[in-house]
Amino acid sequence: MLHLAAAAAVWLCLMMMGPVEADIPLVVPTKGSVWPKPQMQASEDTYLSISPETFNFTVANKDCPMLRSAMERYLKIMFPEQIKTRSRRHRGSPHSEHYRGDLKSVSLYLMAKCESMPYLHMDEHYEIKINSPDQPGVASIISPSIWGIMYGLESFSQLLVPDGDAYRVNSNQIMDYPRFSYRGFMIDTSRHFLPIPTILENLELMSMNKFNVLHWHIVDAPSFPYQSDVYPNLSAEGAWTELHIYTLADVATVVNYAAERGIRVIPEFDTPGHTTSWGFGQPGLLTECYNSSGVPDGTYGPVDPSNEDNFDFLSKLFTEVTANFPDHFLHIGGDEVPFDCWESSPKINEFMKEEGIPAGDYAALEDYYITRLIELVGDLPTKNGHLVWQEVFDNGVQLPSDTVVHIWKDRDDMDKVKLELANVTAAGFQTLLSSCWYIQVIHYGIDWYPFYECDPQDFEGTDAQKSLIVGGEACMWGEYVDKTNFIPRAWPRASAVGERLWSNPEDTKSTDEATPRLEEHRCRLLARGYNAEPLWPSYCDADIV
Repeated sequence: MLHLAAAAAVWLCLMMMGPVEADIPLVVPTKGSVWPKPQMQASEDTYLSISPETFNFTVANKDCPMLRSAMERYLKIMFPEQIKTRSRRHRGSPHSEHYRGDLKSVSLYLMAKCESMPYLHMDEHYEIKINSPDQPGVASIISPSIWGIMYGLESFSQLLVPDGDAYRVNSNQIMDYPRFSYRGFMIDTSRHFLPIPTILENLELMSMNKFNVLHWHIVDAPSFPYQSDVYPNLSAEGAWTELHIYTLADVATVVNYAAERGIRVIPEFDTPGHTTSWGFGQPGLLTECYNSSGVPDGTYGPVDPSNEDNFDFLSKLFTEVTANFPDHFLHIGGDEVPFDCWESSPKINEFMKEEGIPAGDYAALEDYYITRLIELVGDLPTKNGHLVWQEVFDNGVQLPSDTVVHIWKDRDDMDKVKLELANVTAAGFQTLLSSCWYIQVIHYGIDWYPFYECDPQDFEGTDAQKSLIVGGEACMWGEYVDKTNFIPRAWPRASAVGERLWSNPEDTKSTDEATPRLEEHRCRLLARGYNAEPLWPSYCDADIV
């Protein structure tokens, strides 16, 4: 009755607020739905009961350290200590006619070798069986990989529904796998520094939404917080302060924490533009700009490609970077290169003449620089692959066939985005979409619908072209975001992106259908201790804890 009274009071307040707000319906959350929505799921009303005091996971066939760590982590996620304490004193609610017994363990079947680092195109399939016809009264999670086991654990944790001081889990059979192999979340730690605990907290939330790539835009024009052992002056001179830095130990903490949750970490060192902070600690790196009188004006522009020492610097820096970020890929940026400084420089124009680059063709100079940089990255000891922002493709740079082109522009004009998707894939490049998923941008009211309705394969192209879409990425640029508002601004709005990148698009077309599931998921994240912001007028039981 208290819930009904509260709902009535909320509705009365909405009616008094005016016609726009009054049109927002009260959202009744689902119970025990999985987010993102599984590819295939068959559920029944019958259920098994779980007591936190007696439940455990068991390794059925193949053990590995990462598996043990995941088991321990999910026991804590599913059964917080206060629940365990209460369950010693109270009993669950009476069982209904659908009760089929108690579930004391879930068997985990890892069907292939134990891997330690996630990678592009890793196998992420998993299967959950709970009180299935062929295995009544028992439950199992089966996967060919440790990564699938992790997703299975997350999905199983979401199936649990509180039942007094115990839980119930409905009979279920789930066969699940991601739609796209790249499901990314970008953080920007240059414009505002994000402390390591905030980054780790976001990794936890990423894993709870089945994201598998942290794109770490670690440095940019405002600050250079990456502390290099090879070039310590870069952060000593370019970071906000000596405290606003990430040591190599910090990097290892993030990389390992992410790997334990099936998440790759791809660093971005954006050049030749966005490099103002680099120049403070590396003299000669940036182009000296000139005024209209042909005199240096005291400012600096993009990396100076006429200085051969700069390529030696980049080779040594990226050798260190790729040794500490073990993923195969390095994001080398290439966006928003301002040509005016290059244009003003007599040295640059003389260099272009010597290299046979047409006078005034600064896009061709960018081509020269990016081509050298890509060759450099490929020749590193780790033989890295690379991602670039779309301007590199748009400016006609001759790119290797294994380049991944990252589309980010024109978020307010999806027709242009679709044309870009068509053009990039027609050229044969693997493609990543972010244009419609700039989650730092907020609007009053319900603003996750456009995130949910954006589809990376919604463009005019052949099946072969659409197969080149490796996935997408939610971006959280840091101009107005720091540790105080990062988590609530990101979640659960980024959850909409997560479902779009994971689930079958035919089953996830409707925001109306997704709404009660997302409401449950938001309350779930809140109950787990994360400040996931509200999406509309509503309440969660966790509000009062």
